[in-house]
Amino acid sequence: MSILIKTPEEIQILREGGKRLATVLEAVKKKVLKEWQNGLTTDELDTYAAKLIHDMGDVPAFLHYQPEGASIPYPRSLCVSINHQIVHGIPNKKTIIKEGDIVSLDLGLKHKGLFTDHAVSVVVGKGAKRDYELVDAANGALLAGIAAACGGNRVGDIGYAIEQYLKPHKVAIYREISGHGVGRYIHEDPYIPNYGKRGSGALLKPGMVVAIEPMIGAGSIKTVIESDGYTISTMDRSHAAHAEHTVLITEGEAEILTII
Repeated sequence: MSILIKTPEEIQILREGGKRLATVLEAVKKKVLKEWQNGLTTDELDTYAAKLIHDMGDVPAFLHYQPEGASIPYPRSLCVSINHQIVHGIPNKKTIIKEGDIVSLDLGLKHKGLFTDHAVSVVVGKGAKRDYELVDAANGALLAGIAAACGGNRVGDIGYAIEQYLKPHKVAIYREISGHGVGRYIHEDPYIPNYGKRGSGALLKPGMVVAIEPMIGAGSIKTVIESDGYTISTMDRSHAAHAEHTVLITEGEAEILTII
């Protein structure tokens, strides 16, 4: 697939959709932080997110989406990845959120036919210092990547900025999973690794819409796909964190679309 430049009309729809998505994910995050003591399950979070999206007249982007290489479509609306799970954790009725968990929430929304993608990680209740540091590092790396996503720069500049930001934090940057283009499809070109070389890769042109998403961990860079076919976890079971925004490439600074 070639890189898709969005029209002004599409950009306006993506702004609307991004704001809606950010509103939903913020509500889901607050539910995690306020209700975990009630035996909150990941299934309940999925049901809640789907209802909020449907109530706005929109469609969950991930539900029934089958990415290349997957044997079955993704069965839920929300991805909930806990502790050693990096991304794509499937909500279920058995997994209960507990104090000290790192909970990564990843959600996509389809608004008027166009897609936005957004993720946040939180530490529940009182957690380990290193887990708070991981979440903060992921958020900081995301902002560093967005700052490098200027029109005229290249994809490698984003990855370079993320990698350089993370070096002092001494974290793992997973090589197999990355950011991506988004908008007309859930996943579009270009592929946006969280590491890179300045001046390399595809040119960032105004009108491109991309999802930048650092995924980092406290241990080894090695990962494993769990038996459900979707959940990507750390091989050594060390903890991980994930942060993501959908952004619009402009002539100057990138515009964050998934923000309230």
